Amino acid sequence: MIKNYGARKLSRTSAHRRSLLRNLATSLFLHEKIETTHAKAKELSKYSQKLITSAKPGDFNAKRAVFAEIKDEVVRKKIFDVLVPRYKDRTGGLTKIFIVGTRRGDAASVAIIKLLS
Repeated sequence: MIKNYGARKLSRTSAHRRSLLRNLATSLFLHEKIETTHAKAKELSKYSQKLITSAKPGDFNAKRAVFAEIKDEVVRKKIFDVLVPRYKDRTGGLTKIFIVGTRRGDAASVAIIKLLS
């Protein structure tokens, strides 16, 4: 019996999916709002919230965890200088997803994901 627990595969291999989520998270942290498909936005929401939560202690291990996932130096600095202090009192719900409509080319559901202020 197939249960389908876990995350969405997004029609990609595990390495491609990990790279996709890293790039989406980097863009989300840099611009604080991006437009993507609804399925990718839902996965990105879980991924980015876990990343910010792991960065909250601000110690050496937290920095290593973030540095392993986010490769852009400007974004890493923004996470620890701007985002972690902003969300220090929040335990969850750091992102919000708005469904915008469908994409004309393939009728995929398009959503905007943004970081809450």
